[in-house]
Parts: sequence; C-alpha cells; structure tokens
Amino acid sequence: MSLDASRTEPRPERLTAHEARQRLEHARNTRMTQLQALDETGQSADDQLMSAQKAAIERVLKEIDEAFARIDGGTYGTCLGCAKPVPAERLEILPYTRYCVACQRRAAA
Repeated sequence: MSLDASRTEPRPERLTAHEARQRLEHARNTRMTQLQALDETGQSADDQLMSAQKAAIERVLKEIDEAFARIDGGTYGTCLGCAKPVPAERLEILPYTRYCVACQRRAAA
C-alpha cells in the first residue's frame, strides 16, 4: 500500500465520540484563551466592541457545553432541525454545531 492510499480512502461519515470530545476540548480551550486575552487588555468593560466579543465567545462556550451533553446523550452529530446526520466535514470545522447547513440557514433567516 502506498503512502498516498490514505488520502484517497473515504473519510468516515461520523466522528467518533472521542474525536468529537477532542475537537470540542480544543474549541473550548481556544475560546477560554480568547476570553483571558480580552480580560488582560485592561480596557474598560464598558467598551462596546470588547463586550460584544466577550458575549460571542461566551455564547460559543455555551454551545460547546451543549455539544458535550449531546455526546453524552447519544445525539451528537444529528441535526436538531431535520434529525439527519450532520456531515463530518461540518463537524470538523464547527464541532459544536447543532444544525446541518440547510437547517442553519433556515434558523438564521
């Protein structure tokens, strides 16, 4: 088997619980680092941009916690909108996502 063979093999359609947890931990750690950096800027908490950034990061942290709960409940990777599997590629990019792309578009509209 050549070294290139692994590149042509299809990817699994779903992430394992272990892979999902690793991606979520990485996302959580990144957001926590961002929050810490914002806190260390010394800017006033009244700064509108800083407040908006902190709120967005805190929202993502909540979504990450909810994704951990979905792993524990056995529903991780299933779209909350249509109940179909969320593509693994989407979960690799946004491991805490609740929706497939189509349902996310509908939810955002």
